[in-house]
Amino acid sequence: MVYRSIRHWIPSLLLLPLTGMMLVNSLGQDSVSAQINNPLPSFPRGPSQPDTPAPAPSPLPPPDQILPPSAPSPLPGENFPSNIPGTIRVKRFDYEGNTAFSDVELDRVTQQYTNRPISFAELLEARTAVTQLYVNNGYVTSGAYIPPQAIENGVVKIQIVEGSLEQINVKVEGKLTPSYVRDRIAVASGPPLNVNRLLEALQLLQLNPIIKRISAELSAGTRPGTSILDVNVAIADTFTPEAIFDNGRNPRVGSERRGIQLSDTNLIGFGDNIQAWYLNTEGTDDVDAAYTIPVNPYNGAVRLEYRNVTAKVIEQPFDQFDITSDYQKFLLSFRQPILQTPQQEIAVGLGFDHQKTQTRLFGVGFPTRGTNNRGRTNISTLRFFQEATQRNEQEVLAARSEFSVGVDIFDTTEPFDQAVNRFAPGRDYFIWRGQGQWVRLLAPDTLFVIRSDIQLASNPLVSIEQFSLGGLGNVVGYRQNYLLTDNGYFGSVEVRLPIYRARQPDNILQIVPFATVGGGWNIREAPNPTPGTIASIGLGLQWQYSDYISARIDWGIKLVPIRLEGHTLQDNGIVFSFIFRPF
Repeated sequence: MVYRSIRHWIPSLLLLPLTGMMLVNSLGQDSVSAQINNPLPSFPRGPSQPDTPAPAPSPLPPPDQILPPSAPSPLPGENFPSNIPGTIRVKRFDYEGNTAFSDVELDRVTQQYTNRPISFAELLEARTAVTQLYVNNGYVTSGAYIPPQAIENGVVKIQIVEGSLEQINVKVEGKLTPSYVRDRIAVASGPPLNVNRLLEALQLLQLNPIIKRISAELSAGTRPGTSILDVNVAIADTFTPEAIFDNGRNPRVGSERRGIQLSDTNLIGFGDNIQAWYLNTEGTDDVDAAYTIPVNPYNGAVRLEYRNVTAKVIEQPFDQFDITSDYQKFLLSFRQPILQTPQQEIAVGLGFDHQKTQTRLFGVGFPTRGTNNRGRTNISTLRFFQEATQRNEQEVLAARSEFSVGVDIFDTTEPFDQAVNRFAPGRDYFIWRGQGQWVRLLAPDTLFVIRSDIQLASNPLVSIEQFSLGGLGNVVGYRQNYLLTDNGYFGSVEVRLPIYRARQPDNILQIVPFATVGGGWNIREAPNPTPGTIASIGLGLQWQYSDYISARIDWGIKLVPIRLEGHTLQDNGIVFSFIFRPF
């Protein structure tokens, strides 16, 4: 472990003029920069203990409350001559106006009326069979009729009128542009109009956190086959302040972290989302701001983010060396769902970020692992990610894959010792990271949760891109970021068992037995940490009080013994997280 080896270097600090550089190299980058930016937070997100999605989404109202059944639009009248023979022989039917179904599909429902004498009533049954095919598949405003015609050579034409929306009227109670709702309904409305897809679009809007309530009503339009949709939307309160307190930092920079987060998921009425955080410990100040705006009716969104962190080592005896570090991150990304239903989502995205760090000893920039000769590291990364979520009333399965490529743009830096150190991390690298989570509802308020995380890299990495293990939301029982390696894996399993619940308001207390394991290794025969694998078992207590309070405390027992580095709560296997939302 790097921290242990530092203790052996401290006597040399008094003897060798260059030992300060060695100290920062081993301590500054791995203990300061790494604490600044814990690379890719544990799935699914969050500065502290990640939230676990519930198996069931927010309960949806019954479909007939969102979109009541409506009568089909009237079709053109059918005028038949008075001299229709008692029976006719139909060789085939010709169809006009059909796009939802092919002629072959329509032939399957009318073939029983061909190549035999049929009565006039049976001829109408053939037309009705076509209409019923549309209705059974959700095209309830579509229908078929037999237009006036001269039947020649046993060929009968069936005219199909496929339903469409003539107009979408949206009434909004609150701050949201009507086009936000109208555009998302329009892309699911055909033509031809399918009420199943329309209902699904309305359900997706109901699941949107910015919408409190939505209802719709279909009525006949001014032309045959057309309908008018009237939609009423009530907007939820989208502003959420949070107060945060946890011990999610490494003790070298102060483990107790407090701060605030402000978010508004509908800032100016376009469904745009803004988030701002301020978190600090005794040795760090962390400011983060992000803005996300939808750019198409398929919920594609662009995200901009900026983060700035300053950190200082405060733990004895290293505090006497005045080791500090600065970190900045600029991010631009685009995320596009390619499949969305109330139960499933698949999305892809592309992102670019530029990260800058500098480590100092006694106020002077010093070269450290992965930095140039002034202690600076500038890296640029292109990321391609894929996300999938599948859920029902009993379980949710979520997965995320991300490919990251280091690119040489925007003044990226080269390691000062790259010419002589083949283990030096550079600006060219390829990383794959995969994350997953499975949550199963065993009984009311009883959850079984499995999480996994893996990273594989092609080249040695700077610490802000390395895989971290230990601490809050990770391998509990070890310090935050106890292991930092190029490659790594993590897995955890826990069961949340209710011991107290009250429904007015929602108030639940759960005990959480858990087990965690993780390991890591480096690239190109670079020295590996010892131990390379850590594991723990433990017990947690989790409290959820309505939407106002989320709290959890875990005690982890180390299964792989290590030499204690201090006497903080983390060193004794205790981590906690407390979030308060006043409204």
